[in-house]
Amino acid sequence: MKCIIVSLVLVLCSNVVNSQSIELFGKIDSSIDNENIHVINKTAQVFTISNKNGEFQISVKLNDTLSFSSIQHLPKDIIISKDIILRKTILVELKEQVNELDQVVVGKLLTGDLMLDVQNTEGDAPVNFYDVGIPGYTGKIATQSERRLHEATTGGGIVPLNPIINAISGRTKKLKSQIRLEKKDNLIKRIKARLSEDFFETNPLADELKMDFLYFCMDDKNFIERCSGKSDIEIFSFLKVKYDQYQENLSFKKD
Repeated sequence: MKCIIVSLVLVLCSNVVNSQSIELFGKIDSSIDNENIHVINKTAQVFTISNKNGEFQISVKLNDTLSFSSIQHLPKDIIISKDIILRKTILVELKEQVNELDQVVVGKLLTGDLMLDVQNTEGDAPVNFYDVGIPGYTGKIATQSERRLHEATTGGGIVPLNPIINAISGRTKKLKSQIRLEKKDNLIKRIKARLSEDFFETNPLADELKMDFLYFCMDDKNFIERCSGKSDIEIFSFLKVKYDQYQENLSFKKD
């Protein structure tokens, strides 16, 4: 009788371990920066990112698959074992992603002999504004649209005519809209390159719909305010809201 009771207890404990979801506390060990590493539970479709100390917290169950990835590290998957469930902690070692480039030789090879190398050098050294004592601009280079807007909103004389004429004709408003569109387009391209792979791994879409979804996000009136200069987790949250709206639109079209 005692053996039967013990067996039942063991079976019940095993079932609890198998089905119970726990909060797993983890730390990433890396020789380089271990902040903002994406931690994705592929099975439960939840995600988080590591803090500046490489620490993270995520909900897991037995046999869930955790995926770790970043631009600087080799990707790594870990399957949650019973031992991990019982410890409720995990230490993950990530290796640096090394991108080796083929050796490229540009121009002539130098021998180390100064006179010989000078004789073999072709062309004159470039001259910049510092060389001739002319003040130069060292700030951010304006885009073509930004230069056009500057020209449209400035002018000479006692009463500058450019701003008045362009405001009346609507050219200034059109140029401002063009600059905002360029900013949105550049921002969505950066998001696609940096985050889309991890996002679509937990929020699947057909390949032919992925770009359409990103443009759907870009059309949001608060897109720049919600995504420009924001952390990955904030951008992920915005994308998830838009993903749910996009799925509703797809369902509506099917109906």
